[in-house]
Amino acid sequence: MIGLEDRTCFLFAVILYGISAIYSVFLWRKGFRQDDRVGYLLLALAFVFHTLAMFKRGFTLSRCPVNNLYEATTFVVWTIVAAYLVIGTWPRLRFLAAFASPALFGIGVFALMPGLDVRGPTPEFSHGLSSLHAALILLSYGAFGLSSIAAAMYLNEEHDLKFNKSRAVLSMLPSIERLDRITTRLLSVGFILLTAGLALSPFLMKETYGVFFQADAKIVWSAFIWLLYAGLLLMRSWFSQRGRRFAWGTVGSFSFVLLTFWGVNLLSKVHHP
Repeated sequence: MIGLEDRTCFLFAVILYGISAIYSVFLWRKGFRQDDRVGYLLLALAFVFHTLAMFKRGFTLSRCPVNNLYEATTFVVWTIVAAYLVIGTWPRLRFLAAFASPALFGIGVFALMPGLDVRGPTPEFSHGLSSLHAALILLSYGAFGLSSIAAAMYLNEEHDLKFNKSRAVLSMLPSIERLDRITTRLLSVGFILLTAGLALSPFLMKETYGVFFQADAKIVWSAFIWLLYAGLLLMRSWFSQRGRRFAWGTVGSFSFVLLTFWGVNLLSKVHHP
């Protein structure tokens, strides 16, 4: 593996994500009645290749590899898998792999598109503060992604409880109450990371452009995402909005992030001067 290029290592990781996605189909058909050790091991192996790809890119560029869409996408996927491997040490939560693998495979295939890996002559910012800013925000997207996967598990189990009670009883999935708590906690962690990352933006803008704020597409979009998740958590804590509506809100919010992130990033003059 040492002699492989970073994109080749990531390709191997994506292939393993695809194999895990195919295996997840069998888990769905069996109703999640057995421990998902195979899915966990497949994602663990994919994580090794994925981590190697990121380290190779980082050492090549001598910086945190989050400077273009390919690097940002691989960082988000890596964050989701890393968090899953920790959470998946609890057997009942290993089934997150069945919900995560198809999304990881799809995002990974998208990241491999040649047009996304455009290397500029220099990073956008030259100081370590920019790497911390990017890392915090991308880590928050990873937490939001994992919270949406937990929410999808909640919706699946709620559906089984209503229409297929025998499968719900025999399933090894966690209770919907536990999934609701997990979704909320992951969402809270993501929001804290996003807030910390965005708090650094004015300092970076002042350092680079001499102003604290600029009406850039990515900056405005990021503020909207912050308000979106703040609204979700506000509904949860103050208005006791939970259950099905909260789960759909979590899934819908991250779907919006995925669908708009790439276009907004390309429109940003701050991130692509």
